[in-house]
Amino acid sequence: MSRIQISILGLLLFVAGFLGYSLASFSIGETSMETDGRSTEERVVAYWQAPMDPNYRRDGPGKSPMGMDLIPIYADGGGDASDDGPALRINPAVINNIGVRTEVVIRTDISRNIQTVGSVMMDDERRSDIHVRSEGWIEKLAIETEGEIVAEGDLLFQIYSPNLVAAQSEYLQALRLNHRALIVAGQDRLLALGMTSDQVDKLRSSGTAAHLIDVFTTQPGVVMELNVREGMFVRPSDTTMSLADLSEVWVLADVFETEAGWVEPGQSAEMMLPAFPGKTWTGRVEYVYPTVEANTRTVRVRMRFPNTDGRLKPNMYANLSIEAATETGVVVVPEQALIRASSGDRVILALGKGRFRPARVVPGIESGGQVQILEGVTVGERVVTSSQFLIDSEASLDAALLRLTTSDVHGAHQ
Repeated sequence: MSRIQISILGLLLFVAGFLGYSLASFSIGETSMETDGRSTEERVVAYWQAPMDPNYRRDGPGKSPMGMDLIPIYADGGGDASDDGPALRINPAVINNIGVRTEVVIRTDISRNIQTVGSVMMDDERRSDIHVRSEGWIEKLAIETEGEIVAEGDLLFQIYSPNLVAAQSEYLQALRLNHRALIVAGQDRLLALGMTSDQVDKLRSSGTAAHLIDVFTTQPGVVMELNVREGMFVRPSDTTMSLADLSEVWVLADVFETEAGWVEPGQSAEMMLPAFPGKTWTGRVEYVYPTVEANTRTVRVRMRFPNTDGRLKPNMYANLSIEAATETGVVVVPEQALIRASSGDRVILALGKGRFRPARVVPGIESGGQVQILEGVTVGERVVTSSQFLIDSEASLDAALLRLTTSDVHGAHQ
């Protein structure tokens, strides 16, 4: 045995001894790889593996790319081709002392539940800017301040427009001449300049041009912007005011790039606001934006929520939960059973009669305290959900000791 191997072996023995003292009764016989009562010579070798690279396998003895002797992996429960680590036997008293708990691997449905935050926004489809069709002066303004609530058909302001007065006079002249083509053209012009059909009918009935034309709302909403005052001269390019119907609102949120593929229009979303503790709103995903934000690596998602009581106000902060697509009939384990490590994710299987073995797994969706397992476990097996890190550490130390001792044995035979 080389000096380096002696040093490594000594360090591992020290750590193993410390863990054994902490667990109170992990004895050498109880935590060693199981041989089911058979000697090494009696066991069948499944393949030979590099000590430092489990992916390097050969059918017979030899050297690894690092010059180390390959170690045998046996076909029985002590280390076959499907095992990811050595089996440990733990005294029942120790199992009780360290609080080992297990749960059964089950098959169930699991949803991708995406948690994120967002802001309440006005629905652009329910927002309208008010413009005049003909330049003139605002003579009477019915709206006093921003934030006023208006109903459909409410008066906004009255405008005096010389062009509108002239157009009315031309229309009345066409009526007196009973010239059908001029009548139709005059009526179309009045409508194009902003008069309503009711106002044109009233003009026809009265026979007198109105100097002040009423401008009404065409939708209910809240006055979000008010840019005019009485006496101001306005042109068609000027936005006199903006209205927004807040009976429904948008909520914009960002989801991580890795989760964006799960979100689709039509999925259900729940929202809670710090302003209203305990109150939950239910809405729908309406649109997933097609680009990724370069700095945050997130994708914007737009949701629609009803706001019949008017509690939701633009720019409110919101906590959101999006119910993404549901996977049916998948294998799941409790979230706390999964051990994440740079070398690979794994769980600790409870084999019964105090025996445990680490198993590499490929995790999938995480939701509601459960993790989907794509590979590595089967339904009905039991996984450790507490103290699994202690068991995993002991298994890793035993595996390392086996590699060193096996390497020394084969080195001595050559």
